[in-house]
Amino acid sequence: MAGTGAEGPYYLPSSDEVAVFEQCHARGLAVMLKGPTGCGKTRFIEYMAWRLGRPLVTISCHDDLTASDLVGRFLIRHDGTAWQDGPLTRAVREGAICYLDEVVEARQDTVVVLHPLTDHRRVLPIDKTGEMLEAAPGFQLVVSYNPGYQRMLKDLKPSTRQRFVALDFSFPPPEREAAIVQHEGGVDGGVARTLVELGQRLRQLQDRGLAEVPSTRLMIAAARLVASGIAVRTACYSAIVSPLSDEPALAAAMRDLVDATFA
Repeated sequence: MAGTGAEGPYYLPSSDEVAVFEQCHARGLAVMLKGPTGCGKTRFIEYMAWRLGRPLVTISCHDDLTASDLVGRFLIRHDGTAWQDGPLTRAVREGAICYLDEVVEARQDTVVVLHPLTDHRRVLPIDKTGEMLEAAPGFQLVVSYNPGYQRMLKDLKPSTRQRFVALDFSFPPPEREAAIVQHEGGVDGGVARTLVELGQRLRQLQDRGLAEVPSTRLMIAAARLVASGIAVRTACYSAIVSPLSDEPALAAAMRDLVDATFA
């Protein structure tokens, strides 16, 4: 959910997550953001980095992410070899907030690299150079995790989970979600509220085989299409229904809900 202006990224707190995060940052505690896809975890960390005045380094985790991708590697150049810091190392040196998005997607041998940064040591061993890098003031490690989506039964080991203070996120209540969709999507309040109503109905289809329920992000995408002049049903078909499922019967059921909502 994008949108950064002079006043910082747009974010509506849902509880005391801002205060908890600020205290974690002040005390060097690593933080885990838990919640479904598209519920605002990334926007929250963008907002907190702005609020705290810290640079933000974001790393999107995936199956092929190696420890070298995080820490760095030697590069061969015309005049020899040279060390190049990876994004995690840069964040540790600069005192940045380092955000690993969907950390559960990373390999376990890669995640282990994070452990010395999550306790009292706050160090990053760089085996290839022999350096024991101490985290600069202001450095903080943050990861995001979707407990409802464990592809191939992936999950975080307890030894990793217990190194983090966890903040639980979920989709906002309807009135707050409508305010977010209105602000980020550029539509009027009536359209925003109806899109959120549609989202609430579609989320009830999870028991009928919908792997991922529609996120706030999808409703914002639909709102932006509507704001650009696309018919609201077409916007919903393209931005909400089609991304959620390729199964014909399920897609047809969702299209029927769109039609009923915007009849």
